[in-house]
Amino acid sequence: MNMTDWILRGDFGSGPNDLGGMVLGLMLAFLCGHVVAWVYMVCHSGLSYSRSFVNSLVVLCLIVAVVMMVMANNLLIAFGLMAVFAIVRFRNVLRDTLDTTYILASITVGMAAGTRKFSTAVMGAVLFGATMLYLHWTQFGARHRYDLILNLHWGRPLGELPDLGLLLTRHARRLSLASQRSAQGYDGADLSYRLLLRDVGRTDELITELKAFPGVSRVTSLKAEDESEV
Repeated sequence: MNMTDWILRGDFGSGPNDLGGMVLGLMLAFLCGHVVAWVYMVCHSGLSYSRSFVNSLVVLCLIVAVVMMVMANNLLIAFGLMAVFAIVRFRNVLRDTLDTTYILASITVGMAAGTRKFSTAVMGAVLFGATMLYLHWTQFGARHRYDLILNLHWGRPLGELPDLGLLLTRHARRLSLASQRSAQGYDGADLSYRLLLRDVGRTDELITELKAFPGVSRVTSLKAEDESEV
């Protein structure tokens, strides 16, 4: 049986750890660890990206594969390894809860490769990668309600706000007045809008028109992706 048959035609969980089987298992662990790491690199978003974490996904997969080979269905060795890992403890606070998923994927694939469940290792890595890429590309779970947060001061009477609304409607498919703070003793108010833009690339044009619009001052904006997700 050649190497391709080993991968595509069944698992060999209880087979002997001959040299060929060990080499194939470690190669699969190495490649599948790369799949998990590459998917993480493509899908990761935020400010907590770490190159060392990406490298650890590959190395962890290999280490787990070797650990499973060392166990070799031997309970005594398994308990000995548990004692060793109890002494050597690793502490690391993951900033993103999704990072835990990648750690578990790397461990699981390494276990499958180390126990010679080659089909399981390959299919597990492919399915995990496809699932994470699907979630990333479709933005599953995201609630995209607006593109821009717009803050400004309106110095004209509030009854003339529809004039400003006409300008905003030309650029926005949907808008909502999030807050309105009026001060006693003068006309106008501080306004905050949430806008879902027709064309995000024309944001600068909108800001320019607002600054030139009579009665509008102190215009500031914030892109929706600049907000921290809770």
